[in-house]
Amino acid sequence: MGNINLISQHTPNILIVDDMPANLMLLGAILKGEGYRIRPVPNGILALQAVAKEKPDLILLDIMMPEMDGYEVCRRLKDDQNLSEIPVIFISALNDTKDIVKAFTSGGVDYITKPFQAEEVKARVATHLKICWQNQELQRFSAEKDKFFSIIAHDLRSPLGGFMGLTEMMADESEIFTPEERRSLMLDLSHSARNIFNLLENLLEWSQMQRRQIAFKPQTFFLKEVITECIKILTESARNKSIEIRVDMQQEQEVFADTNMLQTVIRNLVSNAMKFTPKGGKIIIYAKDANEKSVEIAIKDTGIGMNAAIIDKLFRLDMQTNRLGTEGEPSTGLGLILCKEFIEKHGGKIWVESEEGKGSSFYFTIPSKDDSTGKM
Repeated sequence: MGNINLISQHTPNILIVDDMPANLMLLGAILKGEGYRIRPVPNGILALQAVAKEKPDLILLDIMMPEMDGYEVCRRLKDDQNLSEIPVIFISALNDTKDIVKAFTSGGVDYITKPFQAEEVKARVATHLKICWQNQELQRFSAEKDKFFSIIAHDLRSPLGGFMGLTEMMADESEIFTPEERRSLMLDLSHSARNIFNLLENLLEWSQMQRRQIAFKPQTFFLKEVITECIKILTESARNKSIEIRVDMQQEQEVFADTNMLQTVIRNLVSNAMKFTPKGGKIIIYAKDANEKSVEIAIKDTGIGMNAAIIDKLFRLDMQTNRLGTEGEPSTGLGLILCKEFIEKHGGKIWVESEEGKGSSFYFTIPSKDDSTGKM
């Protein structure tokens, strides 16, 4: 089990493809001892079907098989954009140089000759799983960097530009404005400043989260009190759009969570709901017991909703979701990504249900008690 902790947080799933049952049993026995999940498959055609369905972390692939040999299986995998990154280690009794070269040119990352040596198999599998995991981490870091610079270059620059334009207008032409026009400009300045502040706050918290600089200190507290306090910050924004925010939950509902992280989640989800809810709309926050160990919290709005294409892009760094709100409010999607990370830090999950024109409902779960002690 030691290898798994070095490779990934989840148990790697390994597909073994060989038409000899004895080889499937032997390799399975070698690798199960390392704690991997093993999926044996007797031929190439079934292997392609299994890979498309399960997308394993690594494939051990025999060469000499009936109907479709290992070379062809590997080539087909590498031709599929969704499957091409899965590492393939060839396993074969063929030890001629031309066979080994053909395996690599077909897309293989390594070559193990039969008869198998247990320690060699374990070492090569662990090495390629670690390389694969490191590549995935590099891709994630690259996506985070691109998202960060995109927000700074576009999503932060735009509201700052608007803010500067308003201040210059107030300074240069303040005398020609009527009191009502001046009040309207001041409200616009206030909204711009609030949008910039929220974005900077999310950027800072997200950056700290990535560098593991945010302390995680869960404690037991009454949920309604914390949510009510959090909503007070958003009262002015809600009043400007004539949006009613209602907290509908029992006063004695307790949770075991990090107060600051939970407030960040609530603030982002409610702010998001306000952006996409027209004037005169409603937002309801309620909670219920999901099970004996967790609470399910929901933020429902009467807004414009989302289609399936937009929903699929939520909570993802590599996808752009920055659409404007009902009053032109900017949105980067970073707040939802931050929510997901904070909720998963608690061992919970977040999801959304929505339909265009019928509003959206965001749900998430957090612990209701300290499971390490069993006390409320």
